[in-house]
Amino acid sequence: MGNIRPTFIKRTAIEMLKKYPEEFNDDFEHNKESVNRLAVISTISLRNKVAGYITSYRRVLANKV
Repeated sequence: MGNIRPTFIKRTAIEMLKKYPEEFNDDFEHNKESVNRLAVISTISLRNKVAGYITSYRRVLANKV
């Protein structure tokens, strides 16, 4: 079974992808640093969840194209 993420994590990740599409790729570590640089997120676990969703979202988009 997959992870069920809250809507605010998905919304934040998709907004960041739309605003800064060139800043993210399929690597979680790179995305984690990009999220840390581009947004003020209060906790490390929340930052990791946003970065993880961005990573998985980009992988899904790459498979569809």
